[in-house]
Amino acid sequence: MKFSSPALLLAAFLVTRQDSVSAFLPFTRQHHRSRTQHPSCISTTNLYSTAVNNVVLRPTRSSDTDDSDVDDDHVFDSLKIGGCRVHRYSGGADSIEDADVHYVMWYHGRSVKQDQDKSLPPLSTGRIGRATSKNGLVFVKDRKGSSSEDVEGVAVGLNHEAWWGFDTAHVGLGSVLLPMSTPAVMAEGGVYLMYYMGGSHEETPIGDYVDKDMPADATIKGMKMKIGVCVSQDGKTWGRVEGDDPSGACMVPYDKNDPNTREMATLKDDNNADLDLPEELYCGWPDVVVKIDKEKAANSGFFMYYSTMTKIGKEKCIAVAVSGDGFRWDKRGLCLKPSNDDSSMDNAGCARCNVVRNAVYDPVDCRWSDAPGYTMYYEGVSKADNKHRIMVAESDDGRTWNKKGVVLDVGDDGLWDCDGVGSPHILRMDDGSQRMYYVGQQGKDTAIGVAKLEPDSSCWVREQSSIVFAES
Repeated sequence: MKFSSPALLLAAFLVTRQDSVSAFLPFTRQHHRSRTQHPSCISTTNLYSTAVNNVVLRPTRSSDTDDSDVDDDHVFDSLKIGGCRVHRYSGGADSIEDADVHYVMWYHGRSVKQDQDKSLPPLSTGRIGRATSKNGLVFVKDRKGSSSEDVEGVAVGLNHEAWWGFDTAHVGLGSVLLPMSTPAVMAEGGVYLMYYMGGSHEETPIGDYVDKDMPADATIKGMKMKIGVCVSQDGKTWGRVEGDDPSGACMVPYDKNDPNTREMATLKDDNNADLDLPEELYCGWPDVVVKIDKEKAANSGFFMYYSTMTKIGKEKCIAVAVSGDGFRWDKRGLCLKPSNDDSSMDNAGCARCNVVRNAVYDPVDCRWSDAPGYTMYYEGVSKADNKHRIMVAESDDGRTWNKKGVVLDVGDDGLWDCDGVGSPHILRMDDGSQRMYYVGQQGKDTAIGVAKLEPDSSCWVREQSSIVFAES
């Protein structure tokens, strides 16, 4: 379904496939503290017990269930999962179809069958699914999915309607905005907006993404990712919105040699100053935040923060774009780059962020209210161990950011998230606490877990999601 908008592969992967297939590539290679309201402490083993089981979602595998209907070749998330976004509906969730559901999670996953195509990037992207929960800790996957998709359990799948589309080989979740009415979308009860990235079957040189000399004919498919948007009235069935790019995307990498993006070189900043836009190799993992200017409504709109790699230097960075309607976007350049400090935990790259408007909690009314500024939770990659950790930065205007360090470190050796944590998503609770849903990795295995920040605490700790009783 479509709507018209108004509006590295790592060398080791290619040669041997023996390295860990990561939900966090590309690419890389973080330590830490937190935000203004919640300064953090070093996330060491003293912050949590190794007995904590904080996993809330795992891939669907026949070996892990007694359900005879589960076939690894036909389940879209049988290999790995990632990129979660969770919404919480207070007071019974009148705005969604499942009246007794309080939490909805969207996430992407890749199947064993899809991963047999070794020309695709070694990511967790593939198709996008949905799960629900009554407490935000135990989730049940929607095994039915949208009737318009070719695989059961899928909410947004591959684009089979347009062979020239940017999202024909794999798709991954960026962000989902709560049901709402915007200047561009007006509907009774509001509309869900899903921003996602996708890759096509277009081949690009692997040497573009790695610092090693590669054969000229060594290529990879689907790495030149672009960003698109879908709309939905129920959060289950989605329709693509055609972007201005010929591929249908609404945000594409800036390339001086691409006739469709050359004009980006003439873009001006909000103050009419010249922009220094670097050429980009991909645009992915979009996180969209509503920008509200109470004093001047014309300045309200949207920020989009997305992960990219610069063509020159091959740096993993986070860039920002602005929009008045959420569909047509103008780049504003890089807003977060790797640190130059050898001891920094993000000196090998910054990626996959979640930006929230700051808020203060009133314990009397049990309500959160907007406060000035923004907080960004993002993945930092360390040159020291090549692991991903969740870090934080702060901003007054959403454009200039001040890094504060690591807020969630990797788990202890042997735990499900000992080899990397990332793709954070923050949820504020009625009791003043905050939850962080994130993706963890151990070897080739990925899962989604949860951490919690208590109102009077300065440290994120892994939250118990289930209790396993030992046999007597």
